[in-house]
Amino acid sequence: MIQFYAPDINETLTLPESEAQHCIKVLRTRIGDSIEVIDGKGMRYTCRLLDDKPRHASVEIIERFPVLPVWRYHITVAIAPTKNIDRMEWVVEKLTEIGVNRIIPVKCRHSERKEIKIERLERIAISAMKQSLKATLPEIWPMTPIDKVISELNATQRFVAYCDPTIPRLSLAKEYNPQSESVVILIGPEGDFAPEEIKAAIDSGYCPVTLGDNRLRTETAALVACDTFHIISQLTQ
Repeated sequence: MIQFYAPDINETLTLPESEAQHCIKVLRTRIGDSIEVIDGKGMRYTCRLLDDKPRHASVEIIERFPVLPVWRYHITVAIAPTKNIDRMEWVVEKLTEIGVNRIIPVKCRHSERKEIKIERLERIAISAMKQSLKATLPEIWPMTPIDKVISELNATQRFVAYCDPTIPRLSLAKEYNPQSESVVILIGPEGDFAPEEIKAAIDSGYCPVTLGDNRLRTETAALVACDTFHIISQLTQ
């Protein structure tokens, strides 16, 4: 199944230009054909194409229905962007495919990348959402200082994952409660969080955790944490 993304489809009854061009010029969809459209907010629409103008393809909504996420809790992954932007783009793609609600690029003391283009990450997330047949687009924040993330994010459970062996850590798999309505995981940069950042998170109520005995890259750690949440929740259903 091919999905088209139109965040305002319910109001405008038109496909955005990029989606319209792909629909008509690439896939050669014709007037009267049925297409599937998602709004990124959890709804899928079965539509009928009313015209084949590549810049202004209007549709008629035949049916609308919710597509609930396969996970029943709200997941936020706050991750320090990698120096190599390709790896950051890759992890946004994979997190979207696996299933998260929010991705926050975090600026830390040891961050090698201080700026990031959110528009590019959003396009990657949209593509991954469509490809994985989801209808919920993760919210992607602009680069945010870690102290702001620590102080402002609220969740049933909050975790900070780091490598520093001198600061005691618990097992994420053992500490995660699958009955939680929301969860936040902080993933540090390639040089790890600074000790004062770890302390600030713990003092604010974050649970200090390890993701296992292996030393993981930033993007791998984010996927392992997200997979841990999903697997444990599925096992307890």
